[in-house]
Amino acid sequence: MGRVLGRRGFLKGALGAAVFPYVVPSSVFGANAPSERIVMGLIGTGKRSKLLQRTFMGAGVQVVAGCDVDKLKLARAEKMAGDHYARQKAGGTWKGFKSYGDFRELLGRKDIDAVVISTPDHWHGLNTVYAAKAGKDVYCEKPLAHNITEGKAMVSAIRRYNRVFQTGSMQRSDHRFRFACELVRNGYIGDIKHVVVNVGGPSVDCNLPAEPEPDYLDWNGWLGPAPMRPYNSELSPNISWDGFPHWRRYKDYGGGGMTDWGAHHFDIAQWGLGMDGDGPVEVIPPDGKDIKALTYKYANGITMTRQGSYEGHGKVNGVLFVGAKGKVEVNRGYLKTWPASLKDQKSGPNEIHLYESRNHYQDFLDAVKTRKKPICDVEVGFSTVNVCLIGNIAYELKRPLKWDPKRVRFADDVEANRLCSRTMRSPWRI
Repeated sequence: MGRVLGRRGFLKGALGAAVFPYVVPSSVFGANAPSERIVMGLIGTGKRSKLLQRTFMGAGVQVVAGCDVDKLKLARAEKMAGDHYARQKAGGTWKGFKSYGDFRELLGRKDIDAVVISTPDHWHGLNTVYAAKAGKDVYCEKPLAHNITEGKAMVSAIRRYNRVFQTGSMQRSDHRFRFACELVRNGYIGDIKHVVVNVGGPSVDCNLPAEPEPDYLDWNGWLGPAPMRPYNSELSPNISWDGFPHWRRYKDYGGGGMTDWGAHHFDIAQWGLGMDGDGPVEVIPPDGKDIKALTYKYANGITMTRQGSYEGHGKVNGVLFVGAKGKVEVNRGYLKTWPASLKDQKSGPNEIHLYESRNHYQDFLDAVKTRKKPICDVEVGFSTVNVCLIGNIAYELKRPLKWDPKRVRFADDVEANRLCSRTMRSPWRI
């Protein structure tokens, strides 16, 4: 059994075996050969963007622009690009990266083919809709959207403008997760009875104290469509802090562990159940009595719970499928089956073989070239984030909710449907 990998380790592992067919474009050397290059811009240049920028530059993409409200992080991205491409150039310098404080200016550039969106969740909807309208393909970090209404707008814009979109739920490009889901889909553990998803809990209100705004940060720009509140470094920490910022804990900006890790593991649950484009029909919050954990019910009778750890296993951040004839447990770097012999099972030629992507980032680049849907298309990401978000709404309202995954709304429930959207702070709107 392998060790559980963190985000950084998982990214390195996903890249380790990849062979990228794209070379550094000839335009780096002064020529103009658009047929040989994918030109990319970065919307958001924080910790996650740093990893993605390095990955895409290593794949031969030409990163020519970045946008951020944090001048220090934006300057780091510019230096990374300059250093990388300078090593490819005879003269030893490259000054082809332009920095922006407003993402709409970056999207106005005709030479940019695709953008990477690595902003906090509350910006994903606006960034994506504007990018699609500008004719850009999009790699957007998970979770897909801050709320259900903005997720709908993202799907609509990507389809209307015929853009390629990859959601950053990268576990679909890992062989362990694909293999686990194929075991489930092909009936090797019998009819599925129950699924346990182990992720963190819901987001909370933000009551952080006010701190002085740093001079390198446009705080109003960071908040964007979210309500005005004083700056606190926990939401947007200085570049010297190497952890992931905690904005994801708070309702105005993220969905807590439910969307942060749920966008990975509810995603695998949906994939294993064959529920892309669909979802549960009811969600029931824990009541401290009979219902011990957040519980989802599917129309076919399968139930799914969100728990802090697997009963009897204690693994963190993963998925456990329970069938009539066995079980499959999978998380990063770990796969266990009951019976144990299933780990060596080979799918037959007439069985279900799921989309195989060996590298999530390369899969996006391939889709940009071929115009085919990548493994985690916008509608896949939307189905997954809806599972996360309706769970958060059930936690907030503290009562069972009936959900219609086809109409993407709660059944006859004005209060719950109101929580599917938010009022954006002026002047922002989709």
